[in-house]
Amino acid sequence: MNQLPLRHELTRLFREAFASRGADPAAGDVVLAQKPELGDFQCNGALAAAKALKLNPRQLAQDVVVALGENPLWTTLEIAGPGFINIRVGNAALADGLGATGADPRLGVAKVAAPRKFVLDFGGPNVAKPMHVGHLRSSIIGDSLQRLLRFLGHHVVSDIHLGDWGTQMGMLIGEVRAEHPSLPYFEEVPRAAYPTEPPVTIEDLQRLYPQASGRCKTDPAALAAAQKATAELQQGRPGYRALWRHFVELSLKELRDDFGALGVKFDHWFGESNYHEDLAPMVAKLRASGVAIEDAGAIIIPVAQADDKTEIAPLLLVKSDGGYLYATTDLATIQQRVRDFQAQVILYVVDKRQSLHFDQVFRAARKSSIAADVSLEHLAFGTMNGADGRPFKTRAGGVMRLKDLIQLMTEEADRTMLESGVSDGYQAEERARIARVLSLIHISEPTRLRR
Repeated sequence: MNQLPLRHELTRLFREAFASRGADPAAGDVVLAQKPELGDFQCNGALAAAKALKLNPRQLAQDVVVALGENPLWTTLEIAGPGFINIRVGNAALADGLGATGADPRLGVAKVAAPRKFVLDFGGPNVAKPMHVGHLRSSIIGDSLQRLLRFLGHHVVSDIHLGDWGTQMGMLIGEVRAEHPSLPYFEEVPRAAYPTEPPVTIEDLQRLYPQASGRCKTDPAALAAAQKATAELQQGRPGYRALWRHFVELSLKELRDDFGALGVKFDHWFGESNYHEDLAPMVAKLRASGVAIEDAGAIIIPVAQADDKTEIAPLLLVKSDGGYLYATTDLATIQQRVRDFQAQVILYVVDKRQSLHFDQVFRAARKSSIAADVSLEHLAFGTMNGADGRPFKTRAGGVMRLKDLIQLMTEEADRTMLESGVSDGYQAEERARIARVLSLIHISEPTRLRR
């Protein structure tokens, strides 16, 4: 047989048969059978083709079957209903089809005729916080999508959208200051240059972040100080900017290792800070156009629509105190992706708890013409839960770090191999490599963590 995948070869033959009867060749497209008990494949084009030709569909289907004649590709061609042709393929043809597909570097999957420009937003970790099991789904789903879309021939840009520019940065600055008040980053008079080596380690950051968060939840003065530090950081205070860069660099090194262990790659590692300078001009433009309006001292974009079945609150763009929000940054991010990447489709792989937020942002982007002709989609998924139905946690009460999970699964894989004897004869180094691979395969199936 022709070395095309089996369905493609069947489609070629059926198209020729329909064309020989004066019908549109597209009527010969072959698809997998909807009811396997009736056949392996089916062709459903006779009904539409017969209508166009003013013919009886069953008679047209019968004429097509006659035109096809006998062929080793099939054992039977049966007409059902108003002209559906059910195709039962022989074992030899199936074996040949599998062989042809296996010999094809693309496994029978053709590239799309009209590639589109996709931007994928996934991962989304925060500076100073270690990756944990909750990051698995976004990372694995997002990376799988970018691989599939690229394989199909689309143009894809992936962006991690790092959380590096919010109140958590002010919290960290305040916590470092509390422990090391004499560091040069806190001097009132700016220096011409600051140390190139960070004053803290990644372990320090991972200790300081929950410490600072807990303090700000119970101490209003600490929260106010963190908010003040955040404002000064975003306004460009040199010492704070230098310290913040240390936070980001330390975190990026750790994150690259974690994502590397999963085999996940990004084209860009942009953080929320990347869009800070775009916020004020964007807001000014939105106000000038009338899309954004003032309300009780804040700036909002009304996004409710006449056909809404539930009330949709306006998008809060600027708080009454002049502060920006995640929504402001997300809108500026869409603006940049359309402008710089010429994105036609932007996909957000983020859990379902953010559904309302994205609905508001997408509506605002379309209303403002920031993304008037761009498809914006939130690919929502559920949270990673333990046996209690709540987000997966360790016995100690914290969310399990990704590194700890990989180590735990690697040790379990190694123990299982030793107990079963399948690793007998392997050197320790090779056994460790196999255990590592097995652990990554296992954690790439998140539902297993429910056990």
